[in-house]
Amino acid sequence: MTKRCGWVGAEDIYRDYHDYEWGVPEYDSRALWEKLILDGFQAGLSWITILKKREGFRQAFEGFDPNIIAMWGAEDVARLVQDTRIIRHRGKIEATIGNARAWQAIEAEEGFAKWVWSYVGGAPIQSRFATAADVPTSTEISLKLSKDLKKRGFKFCGPTIVYAFMEAVGMVNDHVLTCSAHDRTAAMAVDAPDWSKI
Repeated sequence: MTKRCGWVGAEDIYRDYHDYEWGVPEYDSRALWEKLILDGFQAGLSWITILKKREGFRQAFEGFDPNIIAMWGAEDVARLVQDTRIIRHRGKIEATIGNARAWQAIEAEEGFAKWVWSYVGGAPIQSRFATAADVPTSTEISLKLSKDLKKRGFKFCGPTIVYAFMEAVGMVNDHVLTCSAHDRTAAMAVDAPDWSKI
């Protein structure tokens, strides 16, 4: 029988996300940016709401290509606030455009993936929490990354949002010890890139 973390809902889309995506180390710069943006849109909402709209988001935001989104302006914001496929929050939409430009700057300087992963030493932190109640909602690392993202021009990236992002992209393995995905996810840490060669 598959054992899962306590936050997982009964819907298949939720279970699949937990089993095959959440906590799996992600090293692609664009994919990392997409997840950070979606976590920003989640603020004040449940993750299942975002998960159900994720494909709509991907369509509306051109596959979350930051190089395309960085060129958008007021007309695009006006179009998107009418788009029922996404969360129609003007502030978050405008922030996404600014976040795309901020991503471009970091990507050009040192690579967004390399920069983000440097906050955990380039490889996943392996947590060993017994229950969901033991899992923090933010840490000193997420606070530091949040502050630095904001300094670089990002919005909707508070320490709690950033920690949720870190969990989702595998920077920290927060599957609880009784979860079937804990050990499987931990084993993926050996595939961390040699950042010195990137």
